[in-house]
Amino acid sequence: MRIVSLLPSATEIVCLLGLRDQLVGVTHECDYPADVAELAKVTKTMIPDDVCSREIDDLVKDNLKTGSLYALDGPVLERLQPDLIVTQTLCEVCAVAEDEIRSAACSLPVTPEIITLEPTRLEEVFDAIGVVGGATKCSSVAETAIERLRKRVEAVTSRAVQKRPRVMLLEWIDPPFSAGHWNPELVRMAGGEEVIGDEGQHSRRVDWADIVAADPDVLFIACCGFSVERAIVDIPILRQHPEWTELQCVNNDRVFVVDGSAYFNRPGPRLVDSLELVAHALHPEIHPLPNGLIPALRVGSA
Repeated sequence: MRIVSLLPSATEIVCLLGLRDQLVGVTHECDYPADVAELAKVTKTMIPDDVCSREIDDLVKDNLKTGSLYALDGPVLERLQPDLIVTQTLCEVCAVAEDEIRSAACSLPVTPEIITLEPTRLEEVFDAIGVVGGATKCSSVAETAIERLRKRVEAVTSRAVQKRPRVMLLEWIDPPFSAGHWNPELVRMAGGEEVIGDEGQHSRRVDWADIVAADPDVLFIACCGFSVERAIVDIPILRQHPEWTELQCVNNDRVFVVDGSAYFNRPGPRLVDSLELVAHALHPEIHPLPNGLIPALRVGSA
C-alpha cells in the first residue's frame, strides 16, 4: 500500500503501526519520526516564515475567508499514486480543504481511498488509530498500540492527588487563545482543573481580562505549531500586560512553556506524552517523568 498523510498526527499514527515503509508522501509540517522529513512533500503553506504571531493570526483570519491555509501539490500527488490518503476535517487551519483533496484524488488514474480523522477527545484519538489500522489491514497491531497507550494513561489517572490546581492552557499568545479539544481533558486527567477551556470544544480566543479574572494557579503555554524556543520569543508580550505580575501563576512561579507542535496540538499518539508532561509539572511528587521526555520549561517572572 502507498500511503499519503495530510496531517502530522496521521503520519505519527501510520508510523506507530509500523507502516513507515509504506508512507510515500507527507505534509510540509510532518517531522516525527525524524526520518519522514526525507519523504515527498504534498502540501505547502500560505504563511511566510518571517512573520510575528499577530501577523500569523491576521493571515489565518484573512485566508480562511477565501480557502485553506494549505495548498495541495497536485503534480507531486499524481507522481506518488497513493492507494490511501489520510486527512482531517477538525481544523480548517491545519490541513488542505477536503473538497480540494477529493477533487485531486478523483483526477488520479486510480482513485485512492480517503479516510478522514476528526478526534476531539483522547479516546477519539485512540479510535482514529483503530480506523487507520483497519484501513491498512493492521487492526491487531493497532489494538496492541492502543492498549499500551491506555495503560500509560491509567498509570497517571490512578494516582490520587490531594489538591487540584486551577490551570489555563494557552494555545496562542498574540492574541491569546485558550486551548480546547483534548487539552482540558488532559489537564483534568493530570490532576488539574482547566479554568477557561472546555473539553471537546474548539479552542477560542479570549480577552486578557478573561485571563486576569480566571487567575490560574498554573499556566501552560503550548503555542500551536511552535517549538519551545519559538514560543519563548513571545513571552515578553505577556509580560507587558500590567496585570501579569498580579497573576497567581506568576507569583507562584508556575508558568510553563511546552512544545505545542510536538505534543499538545497534534491529535496523535504523543498526546499521552502531553498528559505525562502536564501531570509531572502539576504534581512532580507523585508523577515521575518517563524516560526520554523533557520536562515542561518553567518561565521565571523576570
